Amino acid sequence: MESILETQMSSNENYHKEDEGNVELESGHFGCMHYRRRCKIRAPCCDEIFDCRHCHNESKNSMEVDPFDRHDVPRHDLKRVICSLCGTEQDVQQKCIQCGVCMGKYFCDKCKFFDDDVSKQQYHCDECGICRTGGKENFFHCNTCGCCYPTMLKDSHSCVEKAMHHNCPVCFEFLFDTMKDITVLRCGHTIHLECVKEMERHYQYSCPVCSKSYCDMSCVWEKLDQEVASTPMPQMYQNKMVWILCNDCGKTSEVNFHILAHKCLECKSYNTRRTGGGPASCSSRITEMVR
Repeated sequence: MESILETQMSSNENYHKEDEGNVELESGHFGCMHYRRRCKIRAPCCDEIFDCRHCHNESKNSMEVDPFDRHDVPRHDLKRVICSLCGTEQDVQQKCIQCGVCMGKYFCDKCKFFDDDVSKQQYHCDECGICRTGGKENFFHCNTCGCCYPTMLKDSHSCVEKAMHHNCPVCFEFLFDTMKDITVLRCGHTIHLECVKEMERHYQYSCPVCSKSYCDMSCVWEKLDQEVASTPMPQMYQNKMVWILCNDCGKTSEVNFHILAHKCLECKSYNTRRTGGGPASCSSRITEMVR
């Protein structure tokens, strides 16, 4: 009886040691700056090996590459991967056919995508056609905008057709599959969050696409009210009228000309532009007011 128990204990100890060895092997630092994974990809477009599609795209779109040869890898056409541990090239699958190592704890067969960092809460969106991060329960797909948005925006965001299928209006990176954080402005246009912060550092508070204010500007408008009231125009301009277009509400108004700014009669915004002659807008004055 004792010999049987000793044999079982010895067997269990060997099993746990082997299991710990596999865990240690699988937790090694493999991958690249974009993803942690235990495989490389063979790009179907140029038949070269890269750590991931982003590594391929950065290499093949660099300034050193001939403009006619620059290209992105067609992610869904990926057919072959190479195990980082044993070097075996094989069809796309989660576990290596040679050494059995898991090449990525998160694996999407549709996107041919591997990632070991499951804290990102990856999920595949069939409508987007790609994998997203953040947890499926925290997002919904807007068919008009053509992308997944946080559930908090489901009944409150302004829809813009294919809003995410454009380049960022500041840095010009394609937004649909960017790895950077995205924000949706009041007007519905999308932009990198860091690009919005950069705009604010330069006192720019209107959408670079449609020119609508993307934050509450009421305090600035009050300051402009005071400055306009304390700066009377010369007699020859007191009865001069001009037509303006409001960038915020889209209404046109005929207002008294003023050298500082023109206030929309509809929504009381100073984010306006003259529709005939003179300065295009009072944005420079607004910039000074928010400093």
